[in-house]
Amino acid sequence: MILELCLVFFLIALIYSSAGFGGGSSYLALLALYGVGFQLVKSTALICNVAVVAGGVWQFHASGQLPWKKALQLSVFSIPMAFVGSYMPVKQETFFLLLGLALVLAAALMGVKLVREKQYAVRERRGWQFTAVGGAIGFLSGITGIGGGIYLAPVLRLGRYDSPKHIAGLCSFFILVNSLAGLLGQWAKSAVVFDAGVTLPLLAAVVAGGQIGARLSASLLKPRWVEVATAVLILYAGIRLLVK
Repeated sequence: MILELCLVFFLIALIYSSAGFGGGSSYLALLALYGVGFQLVKSTALICNVAVVAGGVWQFHASGQLPWKKALQLSVFSIPMAFVGSYMPVKQETFFLLLGLALVLAAALMGVKLVREKQYAVRERRGWQFTAVGGAIGFLSGITGIGGGIYLAPVLRLGRYDSPKHIAGLCSFFILVNSLAGLLGQWAKSAVVFDAGVTLPLLAAVVAGGQIGARLSASLLKPRWVEVATAVLILYAGIRLLVK
């Protein structure tokens, strides 16, 4: 089972990192579908998320594609809200129901963006509007155990908040800080579970896939096809979770 999961996690990290995501949504869904323990699922997915996007954040910063003022605007409320969402007690059945619905919603938002996005032009927006959006998504990401970039990216693209490359950088930062806040919330209620036999091989797989994906995105992979693949992947995972 571990070898199969490592291969799938590697491919997910490769695809997601190409679009500036961590892959936490699909890690959660896959671990749940494979019958891994509830708390280990949440902890492992967040740890893998951090490992994938940490390098991406540095690359976006080094290339000048991470606007720090906007990153802070989006995260100032999302960080404490992700902590609160992660700290809240949620039953296993409720957690997987919320996760399945959230994944289907994220896939729908990405689908709308792909259909409507023909000509892209940045619009000037008031920062507080997206600060509030960041807080709401941070809370949702805390409850569902992911970084929230999969929800944030379609909203920013539909709102024309910034250029596509800057949005990818913003999402990477957003995922990183929310995943860390989520882990802190789990630690505060003594719910962080670490199994070296499961977590370490998966961690190695996503680090390798994330590094390769970050480099391929600039040379071989077309962003639109990456987003299509991501939307299909999370829609499938969400439906499978709801059916199960």
